[in-house]
Amino acid sequence: MEDRIKQVVILGSTGSIGTQALEVMRQHRNIKPIAIAAYENITLLEQQIREFHPQYACVYVEEKALELKSRVADCDTKIVSKMEGLLLISTLEQADIVLTALVGMIGIRPTIAAIQAKKDIALANKETLVTAGHIIMPLSKENGVSILPVDSEHSAIFQSLNGEKQTQIEKILLTASGGPFRGKSREELQQVTREDALRHPNWSMGKKITIDSATMVNKGLEVIEAKWLFQVPVHKIQVVVQPQSVIHSMVQFVDGAVMAQMGTADMKLPIQYALTYPSRKNLKEERLDFFKLGQITFEAPDLEVFTGLKMAYQVGERADSYPTVYNAANEFAVKKFLEGKISFLTITDLISYALKEHKAIDSPSVEEILQVEQWVYELLEKKCKK
Repeated sequence: MEDRIKQVVILGSTGSIGTQALEVMRQHRNIKPIAIAAYENITLLEQQIREFHPQYACVYVEEKALELKSRVADCDTKIVSKMEGLLLISTLEQADIVLTALVGMIGIRPTIAAIQAKKDIALANKETLVTAGHIIMPLSKENGVSILPVDSEHSAIFQSLNGEKQTQIEKILLTASGGPFRGKSREELQQVTREDALRHPNWSMGKKITIDSATMVNKGLEVIEAKWLFQVPVHKIQVVVQPQSVIHSMVQFVDGAVMAQMGTADMKLPIQYALTYPSRKNLKEERLDFFKLGQITFEAPDLEVFTGLKMAYQVGERADSYPTVYNAANEFAVKKFLEGKISFLTITDLISYALKEHKAIDSPSVEEILQVEQWVYELLEKKCKK
């Protein structure tokens, strides 16, 4: 007998995670998108509406929402917009789980609203836990809500902990591919281009996360995220460079045993696992072939070249507003780099500058987190104009 249909809200359905989530749903008729959301890509959103027939579609940019409404007037899907639309679809009574795959801190308020509405969260929005982990984790516990990680690394840790006690974790071994610039010196990184940075050796991802992988700030964000997800201090989270991207992460326990989750470099596996947990379902994708692979190698990350990762360890110990500054400064800097307005190494220089200029706010509220984000943008805009 087939399972009942699981109703999913996808926040960020036109991005890398969202489109792959819909690929998973094409394979499983009992997982259905009840609502989808995008920032402004209404061309792809229209295609998704016509294929999947969700009850709601949200476009954050209001003018684009109006245009989409006109385009899909022949469909039954209701079009909503702005933050109000995101909050509405995140709290739909029929929804079983909300996949948060929006890029940036825009994801915080819908995630909180979904938790308060007692919806399980498939979390692909790092910024939510990095900036508001001190709010999200107690709130999820209070509401009996599961936070199911979608990041391949955090999903690997989650899977490695199945049947184990978190209190018996000695160390989390968070793997990293090393990105396109593994082994480079800072001198070599002075001249790299946008195209160089977007050429990831293993993973096909969105532009922002691909640049974050090149700077290794992505791994820094993941260190902070892992701290909250698994209730482990950052000094117990060790980044291990594993260039083949076969071991997605590991957990070392107090008796010295190490549990690892392995697989191909394919995000559909962790997406599907979050959506079907605690079940595993067949996934028609390539399987790992150890004979073709031949070997798996390991290296230590170079914290003097990839200073973004080093800074993450410094701010990750804190439960104040410094992680928000780290995240917001990186968002600002990556945008400027993708626009061709700053060099690659300036990304981490701007993060460092913002952290030095900031005065900490202890246990910031959501409003304070968003105010700090705005402060960072204004500070760095002035800095870039000098």
